[in-house]
Amino acid sequence: MKRKVESAVPKITVRNLQCKIAVDVVDLESFAVKAAKLCLHLPRKTKTDLSKLPGISILIVSDRKITALHRQFMNELGPTDVMTFQHGEIFISAETARRNARRFGNALGRELRLCLVHGLLHLHGFDDRDETGARKMEIAQRRILAKSLV
Repeated sequence: MKRKVESAVPKITVRNLQCKIAVDVVDLESFAVKAAKLCLHLPRKTKTDLSKLPGISILIVSDRKITALHRQFMNELGPTDVMTFQHGEIFISAETARRNARRFGNALGRELRLCLVHGLLHLHGFDDRDETGARKMEIAQRRILAKSLV
């Protein structure tokens, strides 16, 4: 009888590299581990698997920093909320997350968690470049947020 071996979550670190907005990195890191475990239970259609990464770095940055990354790697102007790099880095703009939280009526902590889950899903092979992929990703995000807050 074959037994399914559960994939291990790589070491996750959260660092706050900006100073405008207070961020509870300990809470965010604890949440990230729970969310990553939930990601590993999701089916995926690519060979990308976040459990194969040596580690995951979640970097909370300023709008200035994420704007530079956005332009350099995506050729897009202006800030974005989250950028994910396939070698295990997730950059989240605290300032954009705060603006989005206000815009959508969320607490900043929830918005940061949403960005974090979005990044983890990208590391796990999810893609939101088309409508179908975006819808699947949004459903997965909602499920992970709901389950990890229990």
